[in-house]
Amino acid sequence: MTNPTALKFGYPSSLVVETGHWLVLVRPSQPTFGSLVLVCKDQATAFSEISPEAFAELGQVTQGVEQSLRSLVAYERINYLMLMMVDPDVHFHVIPRYEGERRFEEQAFPDAGWPGVPALSPAVALDEAAMARLCERLQALWPKA
Repeated sequence: MTNPTALKFGYPSSLVVETGHWLVLVRPSQPTFGSLVLVCKDQATAFSEISPEAFAELGQVTQGVEQSLRSLVAYERINYLMLMMVDPDVHFHVIPRYEGERRFEEQAFPDAGWPGVPALSPAVALDEAAMARLCERLQALWPKA
């Protein structure tokens, strides 16, 4: 069963990759280009509650996240934010950081918080078609096992 956090962030249509313990989703509201949500599939509302297997798999998943985003976005830094105030399931907001803006399909994606803390709003809202194309691009860039 999928947790409510994954559903809130558009699962299954926002899915980039699913592993045994993690879902990598395109964040529908993009504070920077390529923003993702990394959702743990374990039933856990505290980071310390996820299974040892989920902890072990997290390293591989973050390598895939960073490799695919580096190719797509050419980020300068990457931020992993664990903000579980509204959505209590264990998850990270993955925010690629860069000076200026990136473009995707004629749309500009500025990093409004650069060089400080990420500004989660304003953000660019992706429509279903743009979300699908961004998911496809990231899937193609995901490292093959």
